[in-house]
Amino acid sequence: MRIVRTQPSTGRLLPAKAFRHPRRQSRLGLDFERINRAALSALPALLTRWLPGGRREGGEYVALNPTRDDRHLGSFRINVVTGRWADFATGDRGGDVISLAAYLAGLGQTEAARRLADMLGVPPW
Repeated sequence: MRIVRTQPSTGRLLPAKAFRHPRRQSRLGLDFERINRAALSALPALLTRWLPGGRREGGEYVALNPTRDDRHLGSFRINVVTGRWADFATGDRGGDVISLAAYLAGLGQTEAARRLADMLGVPPW
């Protein structure tokens, strides 16, 4: 268990998972939360751009997965409200738009966040 700080009122040591920052930032200062919020508001347009030929089914966008030889709609789905996505044929999944951008472009999360912020005109920090 990695210790990150002590609880001010009791002086008790807290495990890393007990302390959460108000904004999720990388050590490079990127504000992932802000970038994800902006990306969620633009998600329908982003999905049309990144995954042409897909379609909306209820609260999900269904498309072919461009990272593999996908021939049928259905297994690659993105929730348009939350940004959570999954490819049920491969087990690949993620919890937000940045992870989707990273997955589709073959990038790390930090670089995907930086590019997404630039694309959306959002200050990344």
